[in-house]
Amino acid sequence: MLLVIAAGSMFIKTANWHPFIPPNAGEFGKYGWSGIMRGAGVIFFAYIGFDAVSTTAEEAKNPAKDLPFGILMSLAVCTILYIIVVAILNGMVPFYTLNVTYPVAFALNAVGLGWAGTIISLGAIAGLTTVLLVMMFGQSRVWYAMSRDKLIPPGFTRVHPVWRTPVYSTVFFGIVIAIVAALTPINIVGSLVNMGTLFAFILVSIAVPILRKRHPQLISSFVVPFGPYLVPVLSALTAFGLILYLRVGNPLLWNFFPLVWFAFIVWMIIGLIFYYSYGRHKSTVALEEVERMGISQPRM
Repeated sequence: MLLVIAAGSMFIKTANWHPFIPPNAGEFGKYGWSGIMRGAGVIFFAYIGFDAVSTTAEEAKNPAKDLPFGILMSLAVCTILYIIVVAILNGMVPFYTLNVTYPVAFALNAVGLGWAGTIISLGAIAGLTTVLLVMMFGQSRVWYAMSRDKLIPPGFTRVHPVWRTPVYSTVFFGIVIAIVAALTPINIVGSLVNMGTLFAFILVSIAVPILRKRHPQLISSFVVPFGPYLVPVLSALTAFGLILYLRVGNPLLWNFFPLVWFAFIVWMIIGLIFYYSYGRHKSTVALEEVERMGISQPRM
């Protein structure tokens, strides 16, 4: 990204920045404000990795301080870099020419920086590999915690005898992810990933004010202004709005219902059936609450 900024800044044509927000092309989600919202929903996966930092809470020395700092600082730095890179790309070439599978390399090639485009392409491959590793790292830790609570079968709590990491669940998810990636169109996979994450953020945002109301004694050492109510409500509404825009550009069932919505609902129903038939009756936390053996968990 720093290479794009350094090399591309010398080839900016300010005329390419006008109009700053291109008018809608007569189709919902194509340019204009609807296009901006559609793009925000599609590109949301680029910010998913930041919440993976929270899955390492049990492995951090001072999670109350280190986790918020790591999440917020990495989010701020990457957001600033994203904005600068996009501004430079749109200054190098007209925005409508960037609708290709390799926009950064395309812009660099267009101004005669083919060598930089090659380096950027290699960097993109390395970056995607890093994202995959981080996602699998976070997912294996989440399932480890769920398995330890007996919400899912106990096999996912197995750790390697030497490395002491959940290597078995990591291998399992690696195989599943490879199969899904090989057999599912990338736009469908991307939309489902975004929708699942956005919906999870909605549930977490709704849970925050409920938790603060029912358990005021559980005060974190990290707080934000208007955190207990205003920020979670705005977060939930924003995430829900992005979910609505994910219908644009995806296949429709029965000519009106987005395929990604249907797939997400089916997957959610499967998860609920599994929870109420297995996890709810075996959960360690739920049993402790019933038997008054542990801290009572908030009821939704």
